[in-house]
Amino acid sequence: MPQTIRPTRRGFVRLGGASLAAAALGGCFGEGGITGAVSTPERQSALDVSPLLLVATTRRAAEPPSRPPYFTDQRGRGLSFAAVRLVAPDRSLVGKVSAVVTGDWRIASVPRVEAGPGAAAAFAEAALGRDVLLYVHGYRQSFESAAVSAAQLSDGIRFRGVSGLFTWPSAGSTFDYGYDRESALWSRDALEDLLRALAAAQSGGRIHVVAHSMGTLLTLETLRMLRADAGEAALDRIGAVVLAAPDIDIDLFTSGVERLGPAARKITVISSTNDRALELSSTIAGGVLRAGAADRSRLEALGVRVADASEYGGGLINHDLFLSNVEVQQVVKRAVARADGR
Repeated sequence: MPQTIRPTRRGFVRLGGASLAAAALGGCFGEGGITGAVSTPERQSALDVSPLLLVATTRRAAEPPSRPPYFTDQRGRGLSFAAVRLVAPDRSLVGKVSAVVTGDWRIASVPRVEAGPGAAAAFAEAALGRDVLLYVHGYRQSFESAAVSAAQLSDGIRFRGVSGLFTWPSAGSTFDYGYDRESALWSRDALEDLLRALAAAQSGGRIHVVAHSMGTLLTLETLRMLRADAGEAALDRIGAVVLAAPDIDIDLFTSGVERLGPAARKITVISSTNDRALELSSTIAGGVLRAGAADRSRLEALGVRVADASEYGGGLINHDLFLSNVEVQQVVKRAVARADGR
């Protein structure tokens, strides 16, 4: 019987506001509460100390790339790499209150963009042999919103390694679901190249991947390709794989997990049967159930870990609970700690 993750009600904080507001409060409520994962609460993330986000993207760079929006919603020519400088949120009480309105993390600058065959290697070199938390965003995300989400995630779980983002060309629009899905699938080769480069780095650490929504389709397909192309050993350096609210046809998800073989045990699924965004996605897809809205037992039967977050949604959509709910964030932190042997 696969082990499951059951978020407890202890320390549960019902945050009915938007995800940015919740992340701003995460510094107050997000510490501790991880059974068997971390013995001492970590009060500061590595990103908070050194606010640098390593970005790999298949988006086309803006003109000039040093100014907003930095990268567009158009498809670029292969993979690009950028070390993005961020501005951390104001940790004072006044700063936390103002962050509810103005947001918290933000991009300060994108000093340089490296495109072409060397982009993946440049990312791996910049990681300096440390563990990497790689965030793969979902549908309807701009470059800037994806970068902010990556920062919220890394800071929220107090990650001590390198924070990374893989961002693909989402149109950022509710009505461009088809374009987003095709862009995500188009980016599989680039994500595989990045994972290969990170895994090949001789002094590299573990690669933890957290994917959300449509980004889980890209991630699962890429891992399946990586195993098929390079064998079981290619996945050895992959640590935790967290699929939050996976927007994947349940049948496609099933076949993808089965193709991963023993590596499927690395996967943790954060599901919710009352995710309104996945209900809409199911309607668009002809009524086929999405993996992120499937019953726990059906997912557990595939050999993956499951955290059912159905009871933890305080809003109308309930699609980004891993960012907006402190208790659900601990699922990600536990998965990373377990992969690191803690």
